[in-house]
Order: sequence, then C-alpha cells, then structure tokens
Amino acid sequence: MSSPTRLLLVKLSSLGDVIHNLPVVTDIHRALPEAAIDWVTEAPYAPLVGLHPAIHAVLPVHLRALKSRWYDPAAWSRFFDDKQKLVSRRYDLVIDTQGLTKSAIVANWADSEIAGYNRDSIREPFASRWYQRQYAISKEMHAVERNRALAAAALGYEPHGPCDYGLPTTWPLPKDLPAGPYVVCLHATSRVDKHWSADSWVELGKQLNRRSIHVVFPSGSAKEFAQSQYLAKQLAAATALTGKSFPQTAAVLSHAKAVVGVDTGLAHLSVALKRPTIGLYVSTQPALTGLYSGGEPVVNLGGGSRETPATIAVADVMQHLDVLSGGAPV
Repeated sequence: MSSPTRLLLVKLSSLGDVIHNLPVVTDIHRALPEAAIDWVTEAPYAPLVGLHPAIHAVLPVHLRALKSRWYDPAAWSRFFDDKQKLVSRRYDLVIDTQGLTKSAIVANWADSEIAGYNRDSIREPFASRWYQRQYAISKEMHAVERNRALAAAALGYEPHGPCDYGLPTTWPLPKDLPAGPYVVCLHATSRVDKHWSADSWVELGKQLNRRSIHVVFPSGSAKEFAQSQYLAKQLAAATALTGKSFPQTAAVLSHAKAVVGVDTGLAHLSVALKRPTIGLYVSTQPALTGLYSGGEPVVNLGGGSRETPATIAVADVMQHLDVLSGGAPV
C-alpha cells in the first residue's frame, strides 16, 4: 500500500459491537502510525467512535432510521446523502469487521478493495461475496479478538499484547453526581429477558448504601428513566440520571468506584474506560461477546438462556465487587 495509507473500517452497530471494534483502531495506529483511519457506523454511535484519538473521520449512516421510517422521503434523502459521501471517497482498503450483508453493501459504496471474513468464518455467508480479500478467522474467539485478527491479517501485522480500547480515561466530574464514592448500576437493556429483577437491584443498592456508597442508575429513554426513578426511591442514597450523550456517559462511568450492568452496551463502555465492571448475563452467554478487558478487573456472572435464565445472587455480586476492588470491601 502507498503511504499514507487510507483505511475505512465498517462496523455499523450495535453499541457493544462498536465498542468491541475500538481495539482495532489502536492496533492499526500502532502498526501503521501514518494511516488515516475512517470509520462508518450508525449515526447514534458516531460520537462514541469519534472519542478514539486515532480516528481521522467518522462517517455516520442512518440505516436504522430508514428501516423505521421507510415511508418518509426525508429518511430516503438522508440515506442517499450517506451513500454519496462514501461513493465520493477512495481507500487503499476497506475492512468490514461486521460480517453482515448490510455492512458488506455499505462497504461496497466506497468502491474500494474490501477485506472481510470468508464464508466459513462469517455470520452471514452471503456477505462474503462482496469481499475481494477473505480471511479465515475462528468463530471460537471472543469478538474483540476476531476483529483484531481480521484487521491484522488484512494489513499484514501481528497484534501484540492485550486489547486496548484507546478511549481517554480522564474526564471531568459530572456536576449532577455526588462528590463521594458511587457505583453505577446499569439496569436497562433492550430485551426484557436480559433484566435482573428490580428486587435484586434494590437489595444491591441497600447493601452499597450501608457501606456509604451512593448508587447511580443511568437511563436512555423515558421508560428507562421511570424505572431508574423507581429504583432510586427505594434507596437512601441514589440518583436516577436522564439520558446523556456518550461523552457525558463516559464521564459518569469513569468516576465510578465500580460498575454493575446487565447485558448492555454501556457495560462494555465501562470496560473500555478501564473501570472495575461486573456483567450480569441472565439470558445470554458471555463467552464470545461478554465483557472483555485488556487486563482491567472485569467479571462475567451468569450465562443463562431465554428458556433457562441464570440466577445471580446479590451476595455473589457483592463478593465480586470486593474482589475487583483489590480485596478491600467496596
């Protein structure tokens, strides 16, 4: 490839998947420091991608908005605008780490050579038809390492050391949070079967309050905020937060003593920010897509299914919080 190398990463969604792709940027920047790295992603995640200092440009697309508003001419207009921005660009290589038909189509908009998983390594084998360069990457690897392995194979370098999400870890203390120690509890997630019971959250909060630790319940939607308010009202020291931007959310997480969360993207953001984090996997398996760190204190609990949800005791969560805090009680 000619220098400086122009690269485009394609990882559209969802939040956890986007975060799992951040170490790829760090790896490429270390191996090819002169490379200009662009990234195309769903519009809601563009501000998060832009937090990585090695990103040259973030190109948002609005596929989800089009799917929900297919009848709206404005949604189609924005879709074609997104496509035109990519059509007008040329790259030395496009790397599609998503491996879906929709991501392969978006990658093809740039009219450049595309690298991706081969049909035996990919979630949707049909997508591999768009890739001029295909690589066999084990499906048994964690998603973070699969992404890293694909990019490394495509660009001819070896990824060295543990994963590094590359996000800043120093953030200003949010004004709407207590000055003392607090634990962030991420109770909200898109699927009801992933939820941990409200009684469990309240009991966890009470135990933290007894140790003079404030509890913070973030929210993304009005429904989630109502639930956060309900939980906060059951506790002596708790705050329910309304929806915030990714930089604001990063600030909240970065100052937390620890973070406890269900299977949700913000739990992965906490890991990326190097906070002690516990993942509660009630109806999903964490082996391939669970919390994954580069050495920071992280633990995945549970590992159930929709048919057989995992039972996760509050006592187990408290015990692991103490362990993640270096053996001292949280």
